[in-house]
Amino acid sequence: MKYIIKNFIQKIKNILNLKKKRYEEDLVLRGKILIEKIKNKTPIEINDIEFKIFSQFGDDGIIQYLINKLEIEEKYFNFIEFGVENYLESNTRFLLINNNWSGLILDASEKNIYQIKNSSFFWKYDLEAKSCFINKSNINNILLESKLDKNNIGILSIDIDGNDYWVWKEISVIDPLIVIIEFNSVFGFNQKVSVPYKENFSRTKAHYSNLFWGASIEAFKFLAAQKGYEFFSTNSAGNNAYFIKKNLYKKINFKLKKKVYQSKFRESRDIRGNKTFTRYNERLRIINDMVVENVETNKLSKLADLDLE
Repeated sequence: MKYIIKNFIQKIKNILNLKKKRYEEDLVLRGKILIEKIKNKTPIEINDIEFKIFSQFGDDGIIQYLINKLEIEEKYFNFIEFGVENYLESNTRFLLINNNWSGLILDASEKNIYQIKNSSFFWKYDLEAKSCFINKSNINNILLESKLDKNNIGILSIDIDGNDYWVWKEISVIDPLIVIIEFNSVFGFNQKVSVPYKENFSRTKAHYSNLFWGASIEAFKFLAAQKGYEFFSTNSAGNNAYFIKKNLYKKINFKLKKKVYQSKFRESRDIRGNKTFTRYNERLRIINDMVVENVETNKLSKLADLDLE
């Protein structure tokens, strides 16, 4: 009887795995069709080229458009992504599967990395996965330990919900063609501010609301210019910003009507950790007493004392 039950459970698992495999194959096929629709477009708005396959929002489309538009050489078919969680929603998974790029992915959770290493795509593609908590002190060594060609990185994607600004500033051992970085639109659009650096920064511990993390779009534009990048656009969801190396940016021979978007997703929490679905104009009020650092002047100020509109 136990054998029959065990055999039955295994058959169910096989059926579910097959359905999952076919579903993902259908997704990739859909992505290929969408690439053909957008790659020759001259977009007016960023959402003209957005689509979602494995990304959280429309970033798969933006990435595919850019790698086609910029005519990135094969030697640069390498990516690095920080903060991938279990890699089910990420900026580079479609790039891995559809374009066969090589990659390094990092996440603080050992459980997430274990799940990734036990997924079928892990052996099918050239992918490194490592569990580590990223900070200024270790990031360059982590990158140097990778087997990827550090001299030819096509895309770097950063989403660590905390020291994003300070980590990108510290990176010196790679010089990617495109950088995608998550910004915090709650910090407004006219101040160059970031959370002050803290080695073990935790978004939830910093403030129960989960709203106090990262840096403003203006802070990242300031840093990008120092590193030799031009700002392309944010996604329409208002959470990821795109920067392109200046020598490549000249291939973008059009102007978008709008390049910066405010996030509308409602991820705030109450003191017990429950979602509160707080809208934009109310989110800032919740963290008004928190202190941020102006990345240009290094001056510390409360958010309440800054003009963030």
